[in-house]
Amino acid sequence: MSLQSDALSTHDTYMLRCIQISKNGLGTTAPNPMVGAVIVHNGKIIGEGFTSAYGGSHAEVNAINSVSDVSLLKSSTIYVTLEPCSHYGKTPPCADLIVKMGIPRLVIGLKDPHEKVAGNGIKKLVAAGCIVQVGILQKKCEEHHKRFLTFFTKKRPYIILKWAETADGFIAPEPLKRGEEKKPYWITNTKSRQLVHKWRSEEAGILVGTNTVLADNPQLNLRDWTGKAPTRIVLDRSLKISRDYHVLDGKQKTIICTEITDRKDEITGITYKIINFNADVPQQLCNVMYEEQIQSVIIEGGSHTLQSFIDANLWDEARIFKGATNFTKGIAAPKIVGHTQQQIQILTDQLTIIRND
Repeated sequence: MSLQSDALSTHDTYMLRCIQISKNGLGTTAPNPMVGAVIVHNGKIIGEGFTSAYGGSHAEVNAINSVSDVSLLKSSTIYVTLEPCSHYGKTPPCADLIVKMGIPRLVIGLKDPHEKVAGNGIKKLVAAGCIVQVGILQKKCEEHHKRFLTFFTKKRPYIILKWAETADGFIAPEPLKRGEEKKPYWITNTKSRQLVHKWRSEEAGILVGTNTVLADNPQLNLRDWTGKAPTRIVLDRSLKISRDYHVLDGKQKTIICTEITDRKDEITGITYKIINFNADVPQQLCNVMYEEQIQSVIIEGGSHTLQSFIDANLWDEARIFKGATNFTKGIAAPKIVGHTQQQIQILTDQLTIIRND
C-alpha cells in the first residue's frame, strides 16, 4: 500500500492505520491488548498486522510475517500502537524479533503499563541500536487501549453502563402484583437490540443483578451477533436463582457473587465468589473481575445495580437508549452526570453515549 502524497507521509498517518487495523482484534485478544503494527519502507507500507486471538501471535509478529521481501526490513520503520513486549508469555518477546530482523527504527504510540513490560521493551530496542520514538498520537492510542490501560492502571475493568429507558424515564414497568400475568415488553427496536449484542461480543464480561435475572430470565449471550460470548457475572446474595434460569445453563462462563458459603448443590461450570453485600459491593465486584482477568465489563442492570456503580463513581462510559414508548409509571431509570460524547438516532430510538471524564 503506498500513500498518495507527501502530506500524508507522516508518523500520524501510519499510526492511524495501526489503530484502524488493530480493531480487528476487538473482543478476541484479551487479556492481551489489541495492538496494530505497520511496517513502512521508503514511504510505502510493506507489512501490516494486528494481535491474534489470545494465545496467538502479536501484532508485530504478524506484520513482519506479512512482508514478502524480508531484506527490506533492515531499512524500514515499524509503527505500533503500544510498546512491544519484552518478556516470554504465550509467545516470545516481540522486541527480540524486531532486533533479530534488524528493523532499525520504531515508532510507538504509548508505553505499556504492564509490570512485565513498563519500558523494558523500549530499553531492549535502544540497547540493540534501534532508533525509538514514543508518543505519536498518544491520546488516540490511549483511547484505543482504554480497556487494557484501565485494567493495569486502576486495577479494575473498564466499566460500561448500559440501559434502555422510555421517553418518560422508566427502565421497566412496575413489579407485578400477585396473580398478575407477566406481559412481554420492549423499550427499544430490533436494530438497537442487535447493537447491544455486538457490544457484548466486544467486552470480556457482562454483569446483572438478581432482580434482573428473576424478572427477565436473560441469556446474556450473542444471539443476534457472532463472536465470543462474555463471561456472565451475576449478583445473587442468597442464591435465589434456580437451575431453570438461563444464567445457570453452563453454556458460557459464569461467575455467581454471593454471601452463601455453605452451598450443598454447586453447579458444574459455575464459579462462586463470596462478597460482603453489606459493604462496598461495586468495589468488591471490581476486585472479583480483576482477579478473574476480566478487563472490560458491560453492566446491563437493573436500576439498583447500575445506580450503585454510578454512586461509587466506578464507571467509565454509559450507553443509554431512549425509546419512543411511555410507561407512565414504573421503575425509574438511573440518574447519571457526565460528558455527553455522542448522540445517535437508531430508527425510533436515541442512543446517548456519556463518558466519565
